[in-house]
Amino acid sequence: MQSQNGDVAENSSNDGSYHYRMFNFFNRKFKIREPEPPLDVKMAFMHFSQDGLHMKPSEFRRFMVEHQGETGCTLSRAEEIVNNIISSRHHITRFTRNGLNLDDFFHFLLFDDDINGPIKLEVHNDMTAPLSNYFIYTGHNSYLTGNQLSSDCSEVPIAKALQRGVRVIELDIWPNSTREDINVLHGRTLTTPVSLINCLKSIRDNAFVSSPYPVIITLEDHLTPDLQAKAAEMITQIFGKMLYFPESNKLAEFPSPESLKQRIIISTKPPKEYLEKDHVSASTKLRDASFDDASTNSSDLEGYDSDQDLDDFEISDPKSGSGLRVAPEYKHLITIHAGKPKGTLKDGLKVAADKVRRLSLSEQELEKAALSHGTDVVRFTQKNILRIYPKGTRVNSSNYKPLIGWMHGAQMIAFNMQGYGKSLWLMHGMFRANGGCGYVKKPDFLTKEDPSGQLFDPKRPLPVKTTLKVRVYMGDGWRLDFSHTHFDSYSPPDFYTKVYVLFTYQLEHCKRGFN
Repeated sequence: MQSQNGDVAENSSNDGSYHYRMFNFFNRKFKIREPEPPLDVKMAFMHFSQDGLHMKPSEFRRFMVEHQGETGCTLSRAEEIVNNIISSRHHITRFTRNGLNLDDFFHFLLFDDDINGPIKLEVHNDMTAPLSNYFIYTGHNSYLTGNQLSSDCSEVPIAKALQRGVRVIELDIWPNSTREDINVLHGRTLTTPVSLINCLKSIRDNAFVSSPYPVIITLEDHLTPDLQAKAAEMITQIFGKMLYFPESNKLAEFPSPESLKQRIIISTKPPKEYLEKDHVSASTKLRDASFDDASTNSSDLEGYDSDQDLDDFEISDPKSGSGLRVAPEYKHLITIHAGKPKGTLKDGLKVAADKVRRLSLSEQELEKAALSHGTDVVRFTQKNILRIYPKGTRVNSSNYKPLIGWMHGAQMIAFNMQGYGKSLWLMHGMFRANGGCGYVKKPDFLTKEDPSGQLFDPKRPLPVKTTLKVRVYMGDGWRLDFSHTHFDSYSPPDFYTKVYVLFTYQLEHCKRGFN
């Protein structure tokens, strides 16, 4: 076989090696060796199999219960797993086999993602707690196809996000050029608009493709009262019975994801909050203006504006006179009320006994709040919803580290899903948990006080409760990313292993094969 660079590669031999000629002169050899079971695997197989040759379903169940800690593994489940392994690996002789050999056992532990994947494929969290008890897969400016300044707006990224399992979609809604219809775009940028109705239809058609649990639409509203009424009509007609809204104007507690299956929820600031201001003319409010200076301290948080995105400002209706008109049908559809606090950050984080709400902070605001008001943030998120969004300078649609938000109980860590990088991979990995349904239940220490009545303080040193030991047995699959002529005995691969523990939530649900 002739390659583009003039190398000649011969067919592979029976021992799995590949012989090829380099520059038509040097003979090189590349050999692929099948991985063998490590000693620990062999010893476990010998210990739990009576004859040391085959592991019967009853013996396999004993291994799962005693060694792996899977106390809920029944004999029927063990028989099902054994039969699936045999069927997938021994097509011809599967009817004559009644147990696993060593290679079957080894394959199950380290290679079989379908039967023994790294995380559970089914929803296993309790889904009957209030929404505030869950981390929620959240998008930022969900309609953008690329950067924050000049990319196209489209309904396609919305569909892709929902198909991936994202449960919170953000739409910035603006009057169109004639002020008679509604567009979705990133305001005061060069992004091209897309119509609101197309975005709503995309949400309707893709909302529950990957998960039956509720989709929340967060609206950055820049509409006049007439257009708010028109938006309410669109939302009602397109979503129909899928749309959920409470009978009363405010909730004392959020409903649960289980009770909201197949439902769509609207979250935004009620119109009244815009119209109560002394001025309703357009006024630009940059979301990070007070927090960009690295010298800012906690006293600088006085009078901050936490719920403003980069393009968030109010628009008065030129036909509405004093600006006292509201769209009651629009306000009635809002289930999760968003708002901004009056006064200091500590005031904004106060928990009301008779209502719940959503608060938004930029990533910079969260970092500063975590330093000075960490326990207040945790207390707030026990009952209310906290949304964190990227700072305004991330014009390339990059993302931030989500761990600070998760450590303080923030439910909505809003990410640019069209971005790239480790932070986004971490976000995607986080929400593969709990069956990939888009909701991951927060650990108990973030949802309630400890037995002594103390709130969790992320800054307080804690005693070591468990020491996690990780043993790396092998790396497999790497060769699939390289050609057969890439490595040989003269140029061996120089690999190393990194092990990160980024989030310790429910490690019992993140087992991978052999412990």
